[in-house]
Amino acid sequence: MSTHEERWERFLDPDIVRPSLFMATMFITTFEILKNSIIDRIRDFYSIGWSEDGTTVSPEYKTKVLGRDKSPVYASLNWLHEHEVINDDDLETFEQLKSTRNLVAHQLFDIVTGETESNHTEQFQVLVELLRKIELWWVVNVELATDPDYVDAEVNKDGIVPGAILSLQMLLEVVSGNTELLDAWRTQRSRERQNAQ
Repeated sequence: MSTHEERWERFLDPDIVRPSLFMATMFITTFEILKNSIIDRIRDFYSIGWSEDGTTVSPEYKTKVLGRDKSPVYASLNWLHEHEVINDDDLETFEQLKSTRNLVAHQLFDIVTGETESNHTEQFQVLVELLRKIELWWVVNVELATDPDYVDAEVNKDGIVPGAILSLQMLLEVVSGNTELLDAWRTQRSRERQNAQ
């Protein structure tokens, strides 16, 4: 079979295309969650209130964060690096993940059909770990550190599942066909309706 025929064979086989497309879209989605986490967590930290337009941030956010780089992502990465949330290796990892994300996003069809090689499946766990590292820092060093219920409490970091990671785990369960979460949600909604009557 020629290379051209092999590509068509791969493209027309749902058992090959479905998981390949799934992993590609999950990589892109998770990378966007990572970018949002990098930017939004810091912006929320500098939040001073709410308005009709959303969160109102302190002028310090512009000077102490956004003033570092014209890109909010890189300005935020710089802030995270300075505050030792991430290190030089993490910055290099981010660049590799960004390159992979761009390849997958711009050549999705070619990757799914096997015409272009990509290591996004292998890098997926690295992406999740970087997201977890950043989110965990915020939970431990900001949320728990400012919660009076956790003052002087010993915290097991391994037992913490940050919200972004929990959401990602739920999404992976749902797209894999698991309906347990949906069933539990429907049961809870039904109880709430009965209690409201």
